[in-house]
Amino acid sequence: MAKKEYYEVLGINKSASQAEIKKAYRKKAIQFHPDKNPDDKNAEANFKEAAEAYEVLSDENKKARYDQFGHQAFEAGGGGGGFGGGGMNMDDIFSQFGDIFGGGGGGFSGFGGGFGGGGGQRRVKGSNLRVRLKLTLEEIANGVEKKIKVRRKVQAPGTTYKTCSTCGGSGQVTRVTNTILGRMQTASPCNTCGGAGQSIDKKPSDADGQGMVAKEETIPVNIPAGVVDGMQLKVSGKGNEAPGNGISGDLLVAIEEEAHDSLQREGDNLHYDLYVSLPDAILGNSKEIDTVTGKVRIKIEAGLQSGKILRLRGKGIPSINGYGKGDLLVHVNVWTPKTLNKKQKEFFETMREDEHFTPKPERSDKSFFEKVKDMFS
Repeated sequence: MAKKEYYEVLGINKSASQAEIKKAYRKKAIQFHPDKNPDDKNAEANFKEAAEAYEVLSDENKKARYDQFGHQAFEAGGGGGGFGGGGMNMDDIFSQFGDIFGGGGGGFSGFGGGFGGGGGQRRVKGSNLRVRLKLTLEEIANGVEKKIKVRRKVQAPGTTYKTCSTCGGSGQVTRVTNTILGRMQTASPCNTCGGAGQSIDKKPSDADGQGMVAKEETIPVNIPAGVVDGMQLKVSGKGNEAPGNGISGDLLVAIEEEAHDSLQREGDNLHYDLYVSLPDAILGNSKEIDTVTGKVRIKIEAGLQSGKILRLRGKGIPSINGYGKGDLLVHVNVWTPKTLNKKQKEFFETMREDEHFTPKPERSDKSFFEKVKDMFS
């Protein structure tokens, strides 16, 4: 079944402000909150779906990528937009969006009956790692696997943890206050253990205060064909590990497109400037040109006009959304020599008034503006 659009999930349109997005998410979160719908799997799925939509649309950069590429912007490379990569966890939602519910770390209370304290122990998530990855146009066109070296924090061998004495292992402390709406119960992360529910028992001498050590690791990353400069791919669980029973952060890979010597990219289309000598333009010939899959030879028809655009269909970049490939647009430039010897000058002097050298544009010879219009049609 096709994944629902994030705007549809929250019941808003694309022009909604951040305040409207937050309000819409809060409404959905309250409606489908697991404490309000105990043992209701559909409500839990809707709750997670709304959190995923909010996680993307509340971030201006992610929202811009989603508006341009849809769900594909985050599904590429095995990752998703925040929770969308398959790592959806109720504790993640409460810990990241606790402010939406009015509580400190995830509990939601009050407003007609009082919900619970957020589902028990909070699992701490390790921090994300970010790297920039340079790709050639050929790699972008064909897709590639890259091996990336990262230095990430992992739990040191021999490290053991014990239950936090402050929160009793729940990771949360609960406070009850009296308000004009009645008794309000809020839950916030335990300050002693940071919400992990555990503290260090034993650790090796080379570990830090949380029992972690830095380790270099080579991580394979599959880059799908058609990625664009600035796109961010996520490799789930390959960021820094978290202490105790926490979950690992993610590795975020930002794509950087390297400039090509002879090809220029415009969306899924490519542009190539072909310079043709005057004799070749008059008599015809064949020329070898660059493409992202290697060199190809194209035919130069006799009488070729400067400014003509030759379209090689399907020789561009594959669409990241899977909608086929772009084209390679070859822009013909007839090269006029700047210096001539005496014999050459005499020849062209005799041709100056020749009818074959008199410009006679036909209706099929489009103007520059018509060519530009055709390029974008």
